[in-house]
This record gives sequence, structure tokens and C-alpha cells, in this order.
Amino acid sequence: MNSAPVASSAPAGEPAPAASADAPAPEAGSARWSLARSGVLALVLLAAASLLLSGLLWQKLANIQEQLARQSADSGVQALEARTLARQAQELSRETAARLALSETKISEVALQRTQLEELMKSLSRSRDENLVVDIESAVLLAQQQSQLSGSLEPLLAALKSADQRVARAAQPRLNPLQRAMARDVDRIKAATVADTPALLVKLDELVRLADELPVANAVGPSAAPASGAKAAPTPQSLAWWERAGLLLQDEARRLMRVSRIEQPEAALLSPEQSFFVRENLKLKLLNARLGLLARQTESARADLVAATQSVHKYFDRSSRKTQTAAALLLQVQAQTMNLELPRLDATLAALATAAAGR
Repeated sequence: MNSAPVASSAPAGEPAPAASADAPAPEAGSARWSLARSGVLALVLLAAASLLLSGLLWQKLANIQEQLARQSADSGVQALEARTLARQAQELSRETAARLALSETKISEVALQRTQLEELMKSLSRSRDENLVVDIESAVLLAQQQSQLSGSLEPLLAALKSADQRVARAAQPRLNPLQRAMARDVDRIKAATVADTPALLVKLDELVRLADELPVANAVGPSAAPASGAKAAPTPQSLAWWERAGLLLQDEARRLMRVSRIEQPEAALLSPEQSFFVRENLKLKLLNARLGLLARQTESARADLVAATQSVHKYFDRSSRKTQTAAALLLQVQAQTMNLELPRLDATLAALATAAAGR
């Protein structure tokens, strides 16, 4: 803002000084005023700039304070959220720990149940094997009894074959020794020779029937028939009456008296009643031998057969054909009783006992 120069006035009564051509008084004042005015303008501008800068700074400070307040509020919210999240994380951690403990407990229970299940399966497998071993042992013992009663090897072979098939279906390595033992017993049974017990019983029945027909050594009966090379006796029709009477008297004399050689004196002293008991005793010994064969008591049957043979040779006529037939049958039966021993299943029974013991 420009101001007009004010002319200075001299005091009244004094003459105005004359202007000097050398001294630039008005220009110097004007310069000072311009300088002062520039300074004031500069100060004003500086003040305005300061005010503007202060306003800007104040606005910026206000913005910063607002931002700081907003950030502080956000930080508080975030801190609250962080505390909430921390609390939730802590609760989640505790819940996770509880779940982990529960899971570990369940895993322990599952492991225990698995162990128990494995033990149960092993027990069931072992029980199944034990039941199989018990069944096979019962079948083998029953077959052995049937073979002893019948005198046949077929029950033994059938039982061993069935047992081998059952063991093969089970497919248990611990039963392999049992299979090998049964195979050895099968080979031994097939190679064994056993007498025919029914045929022996038939022969004993024939001997019992012949016991009533055997002539005792001191029996009195008709004279023996003439030998095949002897001269044939004349028929009564071709003889005279006195010759026929002589022959009749001769036959009667032969019936009344007979001369023979008896090796055993006891046979000569037998009465008819005693002969009956001798025959019954012989039949009892034969029947006892038969029962011994049926009961598989071989030694007892052999003893009865030996006693029956001694009785036949001691009390009965050896020259009789029936006595010779009975003696021959007794010898045959005694010889066949030597092969009555059935092969035992020792290997199979030992393997069954080992398998049952679990070794």
C-alpha cells in the first residue's frame, strides 16, 4: 500500500531553506520509506506465511492427532481382539489338550482292544486247533477199538485218512509233524499182515461142533473097517448056517473085548459120565478162546487153544479121522493167532499229545 509524501513546512517567520543541488533529500526519504514498506510487507508476508504455515501445521497436527486417536482406538480394539483371540487360543489349546488326552486314551484303549483281539484270535485259533486235535484223537482211538473188535485194519486206515484231510484243510504249520506221523502209521498198517478173525471164529465154531462127535480113547465100538488091500469077507448068504453062527459069535466076542494101546492112562479110566464132562470142558475151552479172540485178549485165547489141543490128544482117539481133523483145525487156529496183533498208532498218538500240549 503506497502512501503520499507529506511536505514538510518550515516554522513561521523563518525563510524556507533553499534547495541544494548537491543534497538528494527527498529521494533518500523515499528510499527509506520504500525499504520500510518492503520490510513491513515482508513481515506481513512472513506473518501470513507463518499463519498459513501454522494453520497447515495445526491442521496436520490435528490430522495426526486424529490419526493417532484413530490408531489408538484401533490399537485398543486390536488389543481387545488380541486378548479375545488369546483367550480363545488358550481355551482352544486347553480343549485341544483335552482332546489330545482323550485321543491318547482312546488310542490306548484301541491298542489294548487290538491286543486283546489278537490274543482272542490266537486263542480261538489255538482252541480250534486243540478241538481239531481232540477230535482226531477221539476218532483214532475209536477206530483202534473198532479194529480190535473186528480184527480189521480198515477202520484205522479210514480214520487216518479222514484225519489227514482235516489237518490239510486246517493248514496249520504246527500240525505238520502230525501229518508226517499219520503217514508213517498208514505205511506201517498197509505193510502189516493180520489174520482173518471171522475165519478163525468159523473154525472155532466147527471145533465146538466136532467136540460132540470126537471118539474118546477108551470107547468101545464096532471093529475098524478092513484095509483096502485086505481080502474081502464073504457075505452071509454064501455061507452055511454054522459058518454064519461062528461069525456072529466072533463079532460078539470082539464087541465084548478089545485090545488097544492107550498112551495116556487117564483116558483108559474115563467113565461115560466123565467122557461127557471131558467133551463139555473141551467146548468151554474153545468158547473161551473164541471170546478171547473177540475181546482181543490174544494171550488168553492162545492158552485156551493149547489146553484144548492137549485135551484132544490126551482123551480122544488119535486114529479117528474126526480127531485128526479137530487137531489140524486147532493147529491152524493157533498158527493164525500169531498174526492177530494189530499195529498200534504210537506215532500218531505221540504227535497228537505233542500238539495238544502246544509244543
